[in-house]
Amino acid sequence: MITTSTVDAVLRRSAARTPARTALVFGDRSWTYAELDDAVTRAAARLLELGTAKGDRVAAYGRNSDAYLIGFLACARAGLVHVPVNYALQGEELAYLLKQSGSTVVLADPALRSAVDALRGQTGVEQVLELRDRPGSLLADSRQGPVPELGVHVSDTDLVQLLYTSGTTSRPKGAMMTHRSLVHEYLSCVTALDLRADDEPLHAMPLYHSAQMHVFLMPWLMVGARNTLVETPDPADLLRRIETGRHGAFFAAPTLWVALANRPDFAGHDLTSLRKAYYGASVMPGPVLDKLRGALLDLGFYNCFGQSEIGPLATVLRPEEHEARPASAGRAVLFVELRVVDDKGEDVGPGGLGEAVYRSPQLCEGYWDEPEETAKAFRDGWFHSGDLVRVDEEGYIEVVDRIKDVINTGGVLVASREVEDALYTHPHVAEAAVVGAPDEKWIEAVTAYVVPTADADRDTLPARLVEHVRARLAPFKTPKRVEVVAKLPRNGSGKILKRELRDRTP
Repeated sequence: MITTSTVDAVLRRSAARTPARTALVFGDRSWTYAELDDAVTRAAARLLELGTAKGDRVAAYGRNSDAYLIGFLACARAGLVHVPVNYALQGEELAYLLKQSGSTVVLADPALRSAVDALRGQTGVEQVLELRDRPGSLLADSRQGPVPELGVHVSDTDLVQLLYTSGTTSRPKGAMMTHRSLVHEYLSCVTALDLRADDEPLHAMPLYHSAQMHVFLMPWLMVGARNTLVETPDPADLLRRIETGRHGAFFAAPTLWVALANRPDFAGHDLTSLRKAYYGASVMPGPVLDKLRGALLDLGFYNCFGQSEIGPLATVLRPEEHEARPASAGRAVLFVELRVVDDKGEDVGPGGLGEAVYRSPQLCEGYWDEPEETAKAFRDGWFHSGDLVRVDEEGYIEVVDRIKDVINTGGVLVASREVEDALYTHPHVAEAAVVGAPDEKWIEAVTAYVVPTADADRDTLPARLVEHVRARLAPFKTPKRVEVVAKLPRNGSGKILKRELRDRTP
């Protein structure tokens, strides 16, 4: 008999190996591996009862919960294609994803259902099934009753998820992920990130984003860990949980690490149980990482880099590698082959700049209903990431910028990240983002958007920051304009939406 390794089989194997071990804790509910596996089968049967057929798309529109995880795994077990949707989206943005994916069913939190119902006439959505909190919800129906036989054959080459790109520069595209690609990615995560059954991980970032679901929660379920999931990442609550729950591992986007480190009570919490700290999903400013490492001396930091199309983990910088290469994003993980090429597709030498390109069983099959975008990204047998990186003689990469974010000012190219790092060294800068604003003289003018610290003088800060950067970088890299703002536009994974900042510029 030929068997395949599917996403839901990751849970099934752990349940067979350690059925009585706690798999998931959410609020006052706790699930053993056996209980969670049975719930997934019941939920899969419930989805099939709605009239869905193998390959149908099912959108998930909810905050973190045990029901959200069960919904994903139930789609996988039923042969359906899961479409995670940012719960902050409404109106036209929500309608676009529902229409573009062709979703006919939406799994929604009760509090969010009205946003979906308002779009029923504009999309192909036929049914809305509430995820939790009420009788008849997916969670309620998955918790009790017989465990049915599903009668659905799912192969590892079948699609399991449309993983939409973050859309920081353009419309989101649905990366077509197969069971095979995600299971390979889980194995890469387990080996590169030292994931163990006794890690006691805490999960707080949104599950609709690939990093929290596919780099951490699913791989830790693969190794049999006890996973604690929280609905929203509140810094005060997270510090308390790490201290009282004695959690040993935690992943956060850089923005959340910054919020934790900047809390006045940060040093007053006993965080000695924490041994593994993971960051990624966006660039961690160098000065911020230095502050965190200085405060938590026994904590090992892992820099995780990649993108939705590769599951999303592509490279990792391990704790023992940070000292020698603090600006690096590490080396390729187990199932990823990485090259750095110039605009002619030729390999660049050590120290050279080029685009990161990948070959990997982790890669998506292309973009859903986007053949031109697929052909553009997959060329000559390699996936072109759009990331401008520098590579050294041992294969470590340093991410310089997204190619689309490199600023052409007066015919000279400037990496926005370099200017941002210079801004972060100023004591009155809490957050910073740099973009190129259209300019008749310079082609693009280096323009900085800065969130000040509470004690900053907002009126004098722009001029002081210009001088601060000028003292550290070449004159052509100095911002032509500095805008002080209350906050930066971000998506749910913490990535800055630079396209929105460019739209603001005159």
